[in-house]
Amino acid sequence: MWVLAEELPDSDSSPNAWIDLVGVPPSPVPQFILLSSPFGSATNDLLQGLDFAYPGSVVVGGQASSGFINGPVGLFCNDKLCREGTIGIALTGNIVLDTIVSQGCRPIGQPLQVTKAERNIILELDEKVPLMVLRNLISSLSEEDRTLAQHSLFVGLAMDEFRMNLHSGDFLIRNILGVDPKAGAIAISDRIRAGQRLQFHLREAEASSQDLENLLQEYQNENENTSQPSPVGALMFTCLGRGTGLYGQPNFDSQLFSRYLHDIPMGGCFCGGEIGPVSGRTFLHGYTSVFAICRSLEE
Repeated sequence: MWVLAEELPDSDSSPNAWIDLVGVPPSPVPQFILLSSPFGSATNDLLQGLDFAYPGSVVVGGQASSGFINGPVGLFCNDKLCREGTIGIALTGNIVLDTIVSQGCRPIGQPLQVTKAERNIILELDEKVPLMVLRNLISSLSEEDRTLAQHSLFVGLAMDEFRMNLHSGDFLIRNILGVDPKAGAIAISDRIRAGQRLQFHLREAEASSQDLENLLQEYQNENENTSQPSPVGALMFTCLGRGTGLYGQPNFDSQLFSRYLHDIPMGGCFCGGEIGPVSGRTFLHGYTSVFAICRSLEE
C-alpha cells in the first residue's frame, strides 16, 4: 500500500473509511510493516486510524532516516519510487509478529499528576508550577544525573491510569520541547490532559542497555514457558541516535538481541522515528529500538 497524508480520513470517519483506504480486510487480523517519509506524512494520524480500524493488529516500522527538509526521500512500493507518504505491507495467515519496544530511559523522582494542561503544554503538576517542580527534582539528583538532565531529560506519560506501581515499561517517552520561564509551563511533544500521570526520565547508555536486556529476558522466559512456535526471524527498526552515538560501539542492540534469541536471522534499518506499540496502542517514537519477531501462529 501507499498512503498520502491528504488521503487520510478525518477523525469522525468510520473504521470502514480506513479499511477502504488501506485496502486490507480486518479479518483475518493483519500485521502491518510501515515505512514513511519524515516530512508531511501525518504518521501519527495514520497510526491512530489503523489502531481504530484494525483492533488487535500489530503495526511496526519507521521513518526514513536521511534527507533534508523539503528534500527528496526515496520509498519504494512495488516498482514505484515514492517521494512522500507512507508505504507498507500487510501480513496475514499463519504468522504472528511479537514486539519488543525499548525506549531506553530510566525514571527519576516520583510519578506526578497533571492538574492543569492545554494541548501539549503542562500548566500544573500536583497543583504546583511545573518548572518549579522540575527544578526541585533536578536539585535533588546526583551531580552526574544533573549533568545528564541538561541534554537527556524526557517526560514519560503513564499509559495505565489505574496501575499504582509504575515501572520503566509503563511509560510512553516524549520529548520536552521547551519551557516558559515566566509562566513556569512545560511543552512536550504530545497532547496532555489534566488527570494524566507522568514521570521525568533520563536517557543514557546504561539505562538503555538495561531496559533492552530486561525486555529480551522477559520475552525469552515467556517463549521458553509456553508451547507456542519458536521465532524464525526478526526485523529491527532503531534510531540513528542509538548505536555508536549512544553506546560508543556499533551493533550494540542487535548483538544484545542475538545473545538472548540465538540463531534467528534479523534485518532492519536505522530510522528517523520508530513505529511500535506501547500498552496496546501504536506510536511514533524517537531514540527507540523496535523489534518485530516473526513466528507461526500454529505449527
